[in-house]
Amino acid sequence: MGEVSMGEERTGKGDLILVLNSGSSSLKFGVYYRGASDEEPLLTGSADGIGRSNGSLRIRASDGKALVQRDGGHESQGRALSTVAEAIREHSDMPAAVGHRVVHGGPDLRTHQRITPQVLEELQAATHFAPLHIPQALALIDCAQKIFPSALQFACFDDAFHSTMPEVAARLPLPRTYFDAGIRRYGFHGLSYESLVNHFGPGLPRRAIFAHLGNGASLCALQDGVSIDTTMGLTPTGGIPMGTRSGDLDPGVLLYLLRKEKFDADRLEDLLTHQSGLFGLSGGESDVKALEERARANDPVAIFALDVFATAVRKMIGAYMALLGGVDVLVFTGGIGERSERIRSAATSGLESLGLTADKIQVVPTEEERQMARHCRRLMTR
Repeated sequence: MGEVSMGEERTGKGDLILVLNSGSSSLKFGVYYRGASDEEPLLTGSADGIGRSNGSLRIRASDGKALVQRDGGHESQGRALSTVAEAIREHSDMPAAVGHRVVHGGPDLRTHQRITPQVLEELQAATHFAPLHIPQALALIDCAQKIFPSALQFACFDDAFHSTMPEVAARLPLPRTYFDAGIRRYGFHGLSYESLVNHFGPGLPRRAIFAHLGNGASLCALQDGVSIDTTMGLTPTGGIPMGTRSGDLDPGVLLYLLRKEKFDADRLEDLLTHQSGLFGLSGGESDVKALEERARANDPVAIFALDVFATAVRKMIGAYMALLGGVDVLVFTGGIGERSERIRSAATSGLESLGLTADKIQVVPTEEERQMARHCRRLMTR
């Protein structure tokens, strides 16, 4: 494993908070301290390529200076966290609290809270709501409890922000018994949307649309700063097409695959989660930057995939303008939303006639890790 470690100084602040934002093959993290008016990053970084031999670990100081650069794979989130913990010990004090981004808590865990044995039991019982996400979250929490035994552990639920949605938005058109059993639209990217609300503060206009566009993508309609509708549904697979996820489909498609193609649940889940979206439309590429390079070379397949994605976003912006009775601000965030002018332009083209003028469109970087630190600090001190 190659390593470059720069800077031997240790930095220390009281009551540090480590936040962990895990993806399918990555672990983003940050160590935060209480600043004069907000949570401030002491260290930030990511472990990428988890489960692959070409992984990496990067840690930066608050001034952007590289402290750790290591190349080499981690076979699991837990192993990556162990490596992160070693680096934290070298470059800062140990955290007093650890915050975990938990994508889905099921019907009974809808608020950010301290992790207790009861919370872990409820999370385990909700595994069937997010079989790809909850077991991974539980495994990482277990590792963190062992690595940082004296730290308080907190769960920051990515669907908590959308608990304000009215039943007309949350309930799916199925018999009531399924809604009562927890089959409903939960919505996700809540920590990202919360960070945008915090960014605007009291200046957030009454009618807002937020578009978190990345490998996972969703939109949210906000009225007076709270979520009243969002595109993702029971799981983060629903809504608009994404990097490798299908988004919403006619249920008849699923019935066809089950009956005609003899799909079982695992094969269906793999298709909808890992082989669809931009990946499926383009024949194997999910990265928008790579697709844009191909589009500039007049690759019709790449152009088509990008057009499908941008059109889906545009349709939802229009729908949410209708729901809100207009819009005062449209905010793009996430990797694609922040960096792709092509997608932003295509997603807003033609909406001027509905009242979406250029002065209402903003690009604001998401701050999920800082938002998690804010929640943890609040829970620590109340």
